[in-house]
Amino acid sequence: MRERLIKFIATGFGTGNLPVAPGTMGSFLGVGYWWVLRHADAWVYWLGFGIGVAIAVWCAGAASEIYRRPDPPSVVLDEIAAVPLALAGLGAHVWTIITAFFLFRLFDIWKPPPLRQVQAFSGGVGIVLDDLLAAAYACASTHAIVWVVNWSRHRFW
Repeated sequence: MRERLIKFIATGFGTGNLPVAPGTMGSFLGVGYWWVLRHADAWVYWLGFGIGVAIAVWCAGAASEIYRRPDPPSVVLDEIAAVPLALAGLGAHVWTIITAFFLFRLFDIWKPPPLRQVQAFSGGVGIVLDDLLAAAYACASTHAIVWVVNWSRHRFW
């Protein structure tokens, strides 16, 4: 029973078992998680994010042991937990959500340095940490894009 519950949570309530793009499907759930958090005060947002990350580290590590793989592709709780970081401070504009989502998936798949290197950490920490860094890259990149777009609107229009 315990293993089934861990697998259910770690796979994003089963979305990680989908045959196509499980990480992307898990990231969609992460947008829903962010949507709930964004309506709260900032301290609640970051507390909820931190609790989500802690649960993801524990659960992904436990699932890794159950599946006997260092980073099972069906484990998508790490993506779910990281998305609120990718969308932090961006507001609910459709184009910023899509941009941050796309960049998060790009960085998570591409794994530029040091994302690939942090996967060397064992257990849940290694599974979740590369997604948190991908989310931080996506957040910073999206904020830069928003700044450039806003600057160019005021400068040239």
